[in-house]
Amino acid sequence: MPDLAQATANRPLRPLPSLIFASRWLQLPLYLGLIVAQAVYVAHFLVELWHLVEAAFGDSHALEALVAGIGYKSDAPVTQLNETVIMLVVLALIDVVMISNLLIMVIVGGYETFVSRLNLDEHPDQPEWLNHVNASVLKVKLAMSIIGISSIHLLKTFINADNYTDKVLIAQTVIHAVFLLSAIAIAYTDRLMSAPSEKH
Repeated sequence: MPDLAQATANRPLRPLPSLIFASRWLQLPLYLGLIVAQAVYVAHFLVELWHLVEAAFGDSHALEALVAGIGYKSDAPVTQLNETVIMLVVLALIDVVMISNLLIMVIVGGYETFVSRLNLDEHPDQPEWLNHVNASVLKVKLAMSIIGISSIHLLKTFINADNYTDKVLIAQTVIHAVFLLSAIAIAYTDRLMSAPSEKH
């Protein structure tokens, strides 16, 4: 019986199923493109961090670039770093990091799930979550990451609330609530779908 199963597993696929199965490699350029986007985010992070360091040492041009980048406006001209500007810049940097983490999850988890195995077993740098990744787990993790990113954007908006209308504040709050409810629904649906198999 094991010999029959091994022979079935080693049997080559027919041409059409082989072509359909090989079509998964069409996703490879997409993941490579996300790696390029990741590199752009790293460059943006380093530029913003450098501007923050320069502004801390009194560089007015770097301060202007920071204030313009975060969209901060004040009744009085901003001539030096203050707590609000620093907080908004740091939140922007955290936002970049969280989006970068989201990209890594999509690139690594998506490739492992939908394209091909990475064969990282027993590798010292293998991510812990990659051991049990599948389409369902990846979906929940992405939803939680999006909620985190939305939370950072909402916090930035509230800190800089004077520069936004009430309509924008309400809209961002509602959008964040929708993200949160969507993530709860995804997690609940995933639990319902996995419950029968766990009982089995």
